[in-house]
Amino acid sequence: MIIDVHCHVWPDHIAPKILASRPAALDPVFDGTVGGLLRTMDAAGVDRAACLGIANVARTVHRTNEFIGSIDRTRLIPFGTVHPDLTPEENLRSLTDNGIGGVKLHPLFQELSLADPRVIAIAHALAEAGIVVITHAGAGGDAAANERGAPRNLMTLHTAVPGLQLIACHYGGYHRLDEAEAAVLGSPIVLETSWPPRLADLDPSRLRSIIRRHGADRIVFGSDWPMADPAAEIATIRSLGLEAAEEAAILGGTLAGLLGVSGHATRECASP
Repeated sequence: MIIDVHCHVWPDHIAPKILASRPAALDPVFDGTVGGLLRTMDAAGVDRAACLGIANVARTVHRTNEFIGSIDRTRLIPFGTVHPDLTPEENLRSLTDNGIGGVKLHPLFQELSLADPRVIAIAHALAEAGIVVITHAGAGGDAAANERGAPRNLMTLHTAVPGLQLIACHYGGYHRLDEAEAAVLGSPIVLETSWPPRLADLDPSRLRSIIRRHGADRIVFGSDWPMADPAAEIATIRSLGLEAAEEAAILGGTLAGLLGVSGHATRECASP
């Protein structure tokens, strides 16, 4: 089973506006809609995908979670949003009201620091509720964003809330891989594989070294759809020359265990 843990989706009427702004200065490859994601999954051979919702401001947290919570869960796994301008209780209520068991943090878009005491307080509440957290980690386009998502701040969050099941995107440091290797590798944090627009831009020998040093059982596949093509990212992972067990763990086995996903979802063509 192949599971993609990093797919951004928006309502059909909002997705074109969001993608026209070129988030993170990247050109979208797909349309950012739920239907578009299902079609991409069919083409790439992806069985399940985590759909990530992000509220840039506190006032849109609940409606973002309502949208994410409404997706068909046959193949899609909802990851909702929180915001530090809301209390831990308000954030948790929005998630539980919509039956959401995962959260995406984004230091770039939400202008939050992973070391912010308010974020740490929310993380404690999420950990107690058994909610999995995936976060952008690394560079964000300007000095302030770079600091908010820095690998050392990722480690501050982990150290403050060791019971939090934490997944760090981009091997723990997008365009800050030296820092991530020094600070994050070997920690209990689960690392995710996306590197938009192409994982193939990274040195394959370096990727193999990271995987072996951190452990394939703590690395999960993510594409960063719609900014990258899952089929191409899967092909890159398969080209690394990993052992079969390592490859299977990264592409779905580790995440299936983490999220309690079992069995194969039936792939059906999405409506055009």
